[in-house]
Amino acid sequence: MDPAEDRYDALTDEVAALYDAGRQADALALMDTADDALAPWSAELGHLRACLLGALARPDEALVVLQQATDAGGWWAEPILTEDDDLAGLQNLPGFDQVLALSRTRRTTDATPPVVQLGSSPQRVVVALHGAGQRATHAARDWAPVLDLNCALICVESSQLMSPMYRTWPDPEAARDDIARALTYLADDLKGLPLIAAGFSAGGRAALDWALTGLPQRADGVLVLAPALRALPRAAANSLSPAVAWISSEDDLLDTVTGAPLEALGVETRILPAEGHQVPAGFRQLLAGLLGG
Repeated sequence: MDPAEDRYDALTDEVAALYDAGRQADALALMDTADDALAPWSAELGHLRACLLGALARPDEALVVLQQATDAGGWWAEPILTEDDDLAGLQNLPGFDQVLALSRTRRTTDATPPVVQLGSSPQRVVVALHGAGQRATHAARDWAPVLDLNCALICVESSQLMSPMYRTWPDPEAARDDIARALTYLADDLKGLPLIAAGFSAGGRAALDWALTGLPQRADGVLVLAPALRALPRAAANSLSPAVAWISSEDDLLDTVTGAPLEALGVETRILPAEGHQVPAGFRQLLAGLLGG
């Protein structure tokens, strides 16, 4: 992992925790600790600062922040600007439409190679999809324990950008294209091995979609952590083993996951101790219980 990316992740995690605790002013003050090393994330940090200002009923200041980030080349997918309650007070201000219009012209996609890692004597290939706002390197970090469990690991990076550095998986068709592209990077001696679809949060949703639909190609199993579920297919394309969705008892997505018909689709839901929306401590042991080792 890039040290600057680690710092960005730590800062935004702490800001999010303060926001959730109702301490938006403290979160805004913490934003001032961002320095030039975090310049690649200026659009993302600008949006976060604007949301905090909006939550503090300071919409004029929030718009100035977005305008400054736009002047520096930043942009955001339209829903980021128009569907966030914290930015609702900006939408009738002079200048907001220009920010929105420039974002529309600047939005792009970016297909990148996957991260491929080989375990010893791999018998399966785990194909891991990162969470919203993350990259393939995050998935490589989080799913690294499978390398000691006779698995190869290929970590797919979404081509779908919501801002210059924020990747996620809003479009299932685009996600399938990203998965198909990543699988072409597998060495020939790995291409015949069983494929396990894996993912965290938004990546968990995309991994489930792949495993249950069999698109872009058959998956043999599925392991997802805190999947941010939306619509599910009516039936699984084929039987899956292993097939498990983990969710923390304190995760905001708990009701969505436990209320989904995963069991009817052949996917077992397992509730973890309270650790929130994150990769849990002891994740290796959870994986080992299903993959052996």
